[in-house]
Amino acid sequence: DITVHRSDTALIMELEAVTADAPSDLVGFVRPMIERVTAAESIPELCRLAARQIKALTGYDRVMVYRFDADYNGEVIAEALNADLEPFLGLNYPASDIPKQARALYQRNLLRVIGDVNDPGIDVIPTLNPNDEPLDLSMSTTRAVSPIHLEYLRNMGVQGSMSVSIIKGGKLWGLFACHSRTPLVPSYPVRTASELFAHLFSYLLERKENEAERAAFISGQILHDRIMVQLAIDTSVHQNFGMIAEAARDVIPFDGAVGWIEGEFQSIGTTPSEEEFRTLVPFLNTATSSRVYATDNLAGKLKGAEAFADRAAGLLALPVSRDPRDYIVFFRSEVARTVTWAGDPDKPVTIGEYGERLTPRKSFEAWQQALSGYSEPWTKDQVRAAESLRVTLMEVVLRLADNNLRERARASEQQELLIAELNHRVRNILNLIKGLINQSSIGHNDVSTLTSVIGGRIDALARAHDQITRQLWAPASLHELIENECDAYLGAMSERIVITGPDALLNPDAFSTIALVIHELMTNSAKYGALCDSSGSVAVNVQRDEDGALRMTWHESGGPPVKAPKRRGFGTTIIERSIPFELQGEAHVKFELTGVEAELIIPARHIDRFADKQERESREPDAPGEDRTFDLGNVLVVEDNMIIALDAEVFMEKLGAKSVSMASNVRQALTLLENNTYGYALLDINLGTENSLPIAEKLTARGVPFAFATGYGKTEGLSKQFPDTQTVQKPYDLDALRQAIAARFD
Repeated sequence: DITVHRSDTALIMELEAVTADAPSDLVGFVRPMIERVTAAESIPELCRLAARQIKALTGYDRVMVYRFDADYNGEVIAEALNADLEPFLGLNYPASDIPKQARALYQRNLLRVIGDVNDPGIDVIPTLNPNDEPLDLSMSTTRAVSPIHLEYLRNMGVQGSMSVSIIKGGKLWGLFACHSRTPLVPSYPVRTASELFAHLFSYLLERKENEAERAAFISGQILHDRIMVQLAIDTSVHQNFGMIAEAARDVIPFDGAVGWIEGEFQSIGTTPSEEEFRTLVPFLNTATSSRVYATDNLAGKLKGAEAFADRAAGLLALPVSRDPRDYIVFFRSEVARTVTWAGDPDKPVTIGEYGERLTPRKSFEAWQQALSGYSEPWTKDQVRAAESLRVTLMEVVLRLADNNLRERARASEQQELLIAELNHRVRNILNLIKGLINQSSIGHNDVSTLTSVIGGRIDALARAHDQITRQLWAPASLHELIENECDAYLGAMSERIVITGPDALLNPDAFSTIALVIHELMTNSAKYGALCDSSGSVAVNVQRDEDGALRMTWHESGGPPVKAPKRRGFGTTIIERSIPFELQGEAHVKFELTGVEAELIIPARHIDRFADKQERESREPDAPGEDRTFDLGNVLVVEDNMIIALDAEVFMEKLGAKSVSMASNVRQALTLLENNTYGYALLDINLGTENSLPIAEKLTARGVPFAFATGYGKTEGLSKQFPDTQTVQKPYDLDALRQAIAARFD
């Protein structure tokens, strides 16, 4: 078995003898392993089954699932081992056992093997390259490891080891740690199968955690409904504090609760006194006002809190207003807690034979540490439930404000509805993208191909979204949709697609679905159909049926002979099923030898109206030339989101900026204006808690042209105050910026 990878300017080849018993069908080998662990009903069971599968696959004496906490201390949460070994399950290891550099390497190189801790290794020849640098073997499987780590393993009675990283959400969640009492080097196929299993395990782990989040969300919804039913419409959180706290107890167990509403103190159960709680309020005010705050060791966070740790060792605070800060705070009393470490964590190393270098500790016997000032920890599910409760209580506050200030409350209600609608749309989009990724992965084993397929489909949705939001969610042109796909994926071949018939203005709810269908037809034709060579063409005809429905035909001709696919891929499924399923229309696809033919029927309720070509051309604004640039000189970009600011910087450089300065707030921008000269500026209107109007006034006084940017739509007030200034919708678009600049420079 030969593996090759690049290290700087060198290619590193690693050669291993093939073992006769090595599995050849990795997928067939790993699939039953995954099927077994998929049946797990909880995360602990999932980890326990996974450890067993890795042990059976690799032949190690002990396999542990080793999880990192927030401070990178490790805990053995699952274990599979030979019967004659002492279990390590439940033992904790300090972060110093796997230092930061090692963790960084575990995240880069997902599998590490030590075949024999007593193997002396061999020298790398030459020691240095022509640039006097040592060879970087970070990604090498057969490299030797630190003698410190080897001694650490010997102290544990381990002769051979393997670790497989568990990555979740792009971060190092933990490891499969494998130990053998005799030297052992799993074959390359076995190691590859282990790494593949770890990838799939990470997916299952994330799915289990998502299921737990959904369960917590449902609990929060039940709590929400229970509280809202019992609250009178004209009562406040203060008046209903006792009922709210008792309702929450079923979901969030606590020993006592305090209501701090408009400076008034209420309590039930075991809590700090009012005087003691008042010392807590400034501390709570330093936390964010938009989410809950939880700690199981208040004395470790706030000096003086140890005085009432017996009654309030841990707290979970729910801010229910912004100004003044009002809270409902749940408390937990101090409990005796012990942590079982593998040896004394406070003295993990001593000075040894390596002089000033540290050598690993030699004792791994269970060592219990008693902790004081701690309560039972708040679980993630309890924190999520508290967040749901916080949202519910905020709703109560808003409802009361609705009775007191009706006009102001109507605006608040509209805002809440807008947020709910936005949340709904975002969730739908995220679910749609997740579905695209899951379905696109079927049948695509090559990473680059899969990335291209998924990227293309998401780009199609993005272009469709831009098209319907350009006119504030108004109906959008089918002709323009097809032409946009032509320009994006066919380039010079765009003229080989001929569109006839009237244009149809599609309602926004149907637009994204049709955009995906058009995208799949276009890309399939470019890959396999009439547009994959230099002779084929596509005829697209749009008709209006008698009942007002849209009938569109897609006819390919002149290309290579077409064969019907043996397997229906996800792209074909999109074409054939999306419109019937989501729009209750019809879709018919025929794979004729002369080319693909498709007929799509969209019901009339999804069509705003039909328009002829002349009307469409009258709607389209004149745009400056695609390649036009301007002599902008130095440009100032004011934007409080770094990623969006970087996009703006790239666009401005493409449009002719000599240099781009970026500021995230008014103070930074005004300082830049004092010290530099600018030829143009782009100002985000809303900058967190402030706006960019002072910057606009300074630019106007100096005669510097600029444009506003916003993601909120209407800006009539600005057009009155700054009549010559254009407004660009976010996210930034190169053509939109070009038009805004042209309006000032022409």
